Amino acid sequence: MAAVFQYRARDTLGKEHEGTVEASTQEDAVQQLRRDGLAVLEIDEDAGVSLLAPGVRRADIIYLTNQLAIMVDTGITLSAALQGILEQEANPTLRRVLVELREAVEAGGDFSAALAKHPKYFDKTFVSMIKVGEATGTLSEMLERVATYLRKEMEMRSKVKSALAYPAVMATVAIGVTIFLLTFILPKFTPLFAKKGLKLPAPTRWSMAASDVLLHHWHWWLIGGLLAIACFIYAKRTPRGRQAIDACLVNAPIVGTVARKVVISRSLRTLGTMLNCGLQVLDALKLTAEVSGNYLYEKLWLHVHEQVMQGNEICDALRGNTLFPPTIVQMISAGEQTARLGSVLEKVSNYYDNEVESSIKTATGMIEPILICLMGVIVGTIGLALLLPVFSLSKN
Repeated sequence: MAAVFQYRARDTLGKEHEGTVEASTQEDAVQQLRRDGLAVLEIDEDAGVSLLAPGVRRADIIYLTNQLAIMVDTGITLSAALQGILEQEANPTLRRVLVELREAVEAGGDFSAALAKHPKYFDKTFVSMIKVGEATGTLSEMLERVATYLRKEMEMRSKVKSALAYPAVMATVAIGVTIFLLTFILPKFTPLFAKKGLKLPAPTRWSMAASDVLLHHWHWWLIGGLLAIACFIYAKRTPRGRQAIDACLVNAPIVGTVARKVVISRSLRTLGTMLNCGLQVLDALKLTAEVSGNYLYEKLWLHVHEQVMQGNEICDALRGNTLFPPTIVQMISAGEQTARLGSVLEKVSNYYDNEVESSIKTATGMIEPILICLMGVIVGTIGLALLLPVFSLSKN
């Protein structure tokens, strides 16, 4: 079975090359490189093919983009900048990507085209902005804009994840405590109640029934849970399923407001950044639809795209739609009239970032007491189910 080896070699002119070669053994790989006129300096089996190889985080891409922006701005060529970053990079997966990018640039290809071959790390927004930078000769400025855009996106995701962490832990603890009480504590009292022949109160009967279901029919619960997860994943991949799930998300109590503001902020930031980069309005609208992250808003932006193609303005296409607040539509209208739409949208997205943070705090403040009360009710009900028969026994 052939393996992939990563090498560093020097050609007859003294120029160093890095890349990958496929061979059955390391000795065969060295011989193959020698036949190509390369003197091998270093060769190892490519760790990128291993399942244990480290992945590339969004923070790594942001750091890489910032480095490229600084180095290109100081006059260093793009291939030399990629080589400089490659020499310092320790992540084998990212090193392999950097090697391919540098080789593509040295071969005379466009940097944006090379990035497009790695959609896992560089999305369409990233590639489109770099393509505009190459066309306008402002690559360093565009790299800096991309880094700023990605950093704000990462900060937004981090805020949402941090806000969801505590409620998720609380819900997990509540479920764990409930299962523990029903499967370990209550069954120890069941033989005692049956032996005494007591007439059990309703909370005790309900708790014992739930305990019996968990103990003797747990495999059905497991199968049901796996089926529910599989159905959810399948639904997310179908248009109707995505529409139903995303509609429930943006219309849900408490969290619906946060979800709407997150999507609006992301959409406006993307559209504003694209327009300020010099991208055409129609292309910017299409990219905004793709990165919105919600089926309803994706369809809305595609509708706006069609309306703009017919000669209408963005504000006219958004006006009257319940997914966008009227105040934002007014701001977009003002931006279009003053030909400063990109700047207006970026300012509105920054404002909505603060609104998202405020909404997250409000939602978390409401969810926490609800979870605490729910946990208290469940544990209290099970405790009451245990104590009521004990009180009856003590009276007898």
